[in-house]
Amino acid sequence: MNPTWDSAEPPESHHVTGWEWFRVAWRGGLLGAVVFGGLLLLLMIRLFERPICGLDRPVTPYITQAVCRSAFVILRLPLTARGPRMKVPGAVVANHGSWLDIFALNARKNVYFVSKSEVAGWPGIGWLARATGTVFIRRDRRDAKHQMDVFELRLRHGHRLLFFPEGTSTDTRRVLPFKPTLFAAFFSDSLIHDMQIQPVTVIYHAPDGKDPRFYGWWGDMAFGPHLLSVLAQKRQGKVELVYHAPVQVDDFANRKSLARHLEEQVRSAHGRHLD
Repeated sequence: MNPTWDSAEPPESHHVTGWEWFRVAWRGGLLGAVVFGGLLLLLMIRLFERPICGLDRPVTPYITQAVCRSAFVILRLPLTARGPRMKVPGAVVANHGSWLDIFALNARKNVYFVSKSEVAGWPGIGWLARATGTVFIRRDRRDAKHQMDVFELRLRHGHRLLFFPEGTSTDTRRVLPFKPTLFAAFFSDSLIHDMQIQPVTVIYHAPDGKDPRFYGWWGDMAFGPHLLSVLAQKRQGKVELVYHAPVQVDDFANRKSLARHLEEQVRSAHGRHLD
């Protein structure tokens, strides 16, 4: 199991007071209605989509995308994106700093997340993840063959798989070394010559006057209080996605060189933001 990243400096605490509770109530209520209303609609459509299309999902990913885009409108949190978005099946990798990553990356591209198996059991989040087609894996080399089979099956059905090679979330102020383990599956004989991977940098700009790590969610931080602080924020910062050029897997000698290149691409845009 990968250790959870933590910071020596604790996060800034925020206590919701006064009129902020009104903002939390209407934003939170609307966000909950959109998320769970979208989930209900998605499940209803899957009753027909699954028996007819199997693993192919011609309709439901657009519901997920619409819900995620709506979330940023409700939060009044600007989301911008630049760079070409990969249009062919393949994988997408990104740095991981917040639960908001899931909404941001889904809002701009139809993707299916690759997540650690423990997430499937989380109340609420686990249900959403399963319904939207998340691939659950154990980060264990002994499962490499199974992972390879699952990835190949999903990719053959045109899915774009997205995962966080750092293996844990951070405070949004850094990019951790990419773990090369999962990349081994892409070097199988059946995938290596057709496989492309696109690196994406997720950049958070905190609201004026707030801790630069305001949107970061890491270590043993509870989800509820962090969600409340985001909902209560009157003037939000912004989220920026930088899409880098996709790379061909067979251009690299092995999984370590591939992981290193993708990390460098993600780190390049993130480093400029911190300068």
